[in-house]
Amino acid sequence: MSAAALIGPAIRIKGQVTAREPLTIAGTVDGSISCEGHPVTIAAGGRISANIVADEIVVGGDVKGQLDASTRIRVHETANIEGNMTAPKVSVADGAKFQGKVKTATK
Repeated sequence: MSAAALIGPAIRIKGQVTAREPLTIAGTVDGSISCEGHPVTIAAGGRISANIVADEIVVGGDVKGQLDASTRIRVHETANIEGNMTAPKVSVADGAKFQGKVKTATK
C-alpha cells in the first residue's frame, strides 16, 4: 500500500512532525520535521519554521531552518529559504530566494 500524508493549508502544527510515508505540507509547521526514507514537499504557500530531515526535500513555499536530505533537495522558483541545505544533489530554480549555505555531501 502506497500512502501519502497532507498537512493542508488551514492546518497549523507546533511541535515535532514525524512521518513514515511521503509528506506534503501546504499549511504551517513550527518545530521539526522528520521523514527519513521518504520525501517531504513544501507546497507553494506552505510556511515552515523547522529543521527538516528527509530522503528528498522539495520546496515551493517559505522555509526557515536547516534542510538535510539523504538524496536531493529541489528548490522551485516560488521558494523562499532562510537556512542551510545539505544533500548530495541540490538544484535551485531561477527566481527562488535563498539565504544560507549549501553543502553537497554523501551520507
